[in-house]
Amino acid sequence: MRFLYVMDPMCSWCWAFAPVIDQLSNTYSDIPFDTVMGGLAPDSDAPMPQDLQQMISTTWRRIEQQTGTRFNHEFWQNCAPRRSTYPACRAVISAEQQQAGSSKAMIRAIQHAYYLQAQNPSDADTLIQLAEDLGLDRTTFTDQLYSEETEQLLQQHLRLAAEIGANGFPSLYLATNDDKLMPISLGYSDWTHVQRNLERYLQQEK
Repeated sequence: MRFLYVMDPMCSWCWAFAPVIDQLSNTYSDIPFDTVMGGLAPDSDAPMPQDLQQMISTTWRRIEQQTGTRFNHEFWQNCAPRRSTYPACRAVISAEQQQAGSSKAMIRAIQHAYYLQAQNPSDADTLIQLAEDLGLDRTTFTDQLYSEETEQLLQQHLRLAAEIGANGFPSLYLATNDDKLMPISLGYSDWTHVQRNLERYLQQEK
């Protein structure tokens, strides 16, 4: 068995779901964990339209009220937002290529930079600095971020997300021993809901 988590580092509901993922990893540390980049928005250098900025900003405030998740709303004044999350997805893949097991740290670094420090993970400079802060080699990471290999891996992630029907994020599944995908949480859920669903599936597997 293994967990399959489809997400995007710049998905605000995935940021709210991060404590649940941490608790899941700690409580069920014997079950392997695979993370798939879902890719919310493709590459774009165009400024984010004002109506979309307003919609996402409103979503942040709703998540705050519903879950208690913290956001730094100065992002909307300090940055020039773009509707582009693929660079952040590539950064996670690039980090894992350079150092196995570092994808989780890169995801969390991107989330903290974006949601708490009002930095823009659509910008390559932000991602490269985060990688260096994590102890990754700056030159190697930069080369990987723009490499054809990383792009091919991202496309593999996107195809897998589409094949299993993970159209919204976060999407968390349990892949059973007979290769069935059991949905644990499609969209945000709290820990109680996630654990209840998971335990039901685990009982079926015994």
